[in-house]
Amino acid sequence: MKVIMMKTSIFMLILFLGSYTEATAQADEQKYENEILSLINTDIVKEAFEYIKSIDDETGKDHILLTEIPAPPFKEGVRAEKFAEMLQDAGPDKTWIDDVGNVLAYRKGKSSGKLVAIGAHMDTVFPEGTDVTVKYRGDTLFAPGIGDDTRGMAIILAVLRTLEAQKIETVNDVIFIGTVGEEGLGDLRGVKNLFGENGPGIDSWISVDGAGLARIVNGALGSTRYRITFRGPGGHSWGAFGLVNPQHALGRAIKYFTDEAEEYTRKGPRTSYNVGRIGGGTSINSIPFDAWMEIDMRSVSPEKLEGVESILLKSVEKALNDQNGMRRAGPELKVYIDKVGERPSGIIDPDTPLIQRAKAAIRYFGENPTLSTSSTDSNVPISMGIPAITIGRGGIGAQNHSLDEWWINKEGYKAIQLALTVLLAEAEIYK
Repeated sequence: MKVIMMKTSIFMLILFLGSYTEATAQADEQKYENEILSLINTDIVKEAFEYIKSIDDETGKDHILLTEIPAPPFKEGVRAEKFAEMLQDAGPDKTWIDDVGNVLAYRKGKSSGKLVAIGAHMDTVFPEGTDVTVKYRGDTLFAPGIGDDTRGMAIILAVLRTLEAQKIETVNDVIFIGTVGEEGLGDLRGVKNLFGENGPGIDSWISVDGAGLARIVNGALGSTRYRITFRGPGGHSWGAFGLVNPQHALGRAIKYFTDEAEEYTRKGPRTSYNVGRIGGGTSINSIPFDAWMEIDMRSVSPEKLEGVESILLKSVEKALNDQNGMRRAGPELKVYIDKVGERPSGIIDPDTPLIQRAKAAIRYFGENPTLSTSSTDSNVPISMGIPAITIGRGGIGAQNHSLDEWWINKEGYKAIQLALTVLLAEAEIYK
């Protein structure tokens, strides 16, 4: 009987704690919804929302202008210069380009208690020479980079223009940023610099990137990238047969790696691996001088990412030893291992005020907010425990990273209003 009563008591306690936790969560949610509604219902924000709608055509022209300025990987300079000029014309206290190429526009708050940043990335994935002319088919805009992330840049500019035009002052300092190096092998070099020793000291980060309005990125998808190169003497496929062969070693390394990584990634937190590029050799009848591959590994877990990285390095070493063990003549094969990318992982607690404010704001605009994990500029501050999110650029679009990328300005002004709302909730309106 005592055992039954104890089990019943434990069960009732669990039910009570569950109900208490749910009630607390609902109370917190209501608190932030009230905060956002109170903010949006102020006359100054209502007027700001109308102003954003009134400059929709101007924002669209800015969007197209920026899209048509090429920003290939590691060559964002021309676009950065123009964006800096446009931001400065909007009227911040100071605008500059930092030592890695980020554009920063600083707007002083009334108390300078903390620094809130809102940014979008300036680079695209497209190589030099890509035609980035915007083409029109009805209401649809087609161009490489039209959405990712040039629309984000246009939103940042529109938010700053709105604050200045409507004379909205904030309690805290705000900085508007265009970053370099978000895509591919750029390896987040822009945002890493912003949060490095010589950065401006950002306390809260809002990034505008990604489709739609509903998604909030609060999880950082970590990644590690390598370029592995095997090198040997090379020679004629018949006359020099017996020399070490870099391509043979490369093939073995890929097999060893994928065999073990396949089993490893089937368990635990989601983890991926991909041999994305391989190359080397001069002709079919030549033993190659070199052979290389580029590998991308990702995980939501830092521990799992370290694990799959370890598998890669052990597989490469094993392949090197195997190939050298088959050598009949000449020098041994050598391997060169270059880490070409490292993006940190992490997550921001969903109860963090910045996330709760963003969720409440998204609900105001009639969307159901969803939390997600992705690889964005927010990776760096998230990994450092700094409140950080990535929110959407609105409108409708698809085919990111392709030559057929497109975007439709369907109520695109709402994403600007959303960004303004989240920024003002975080930076606080000065009354």
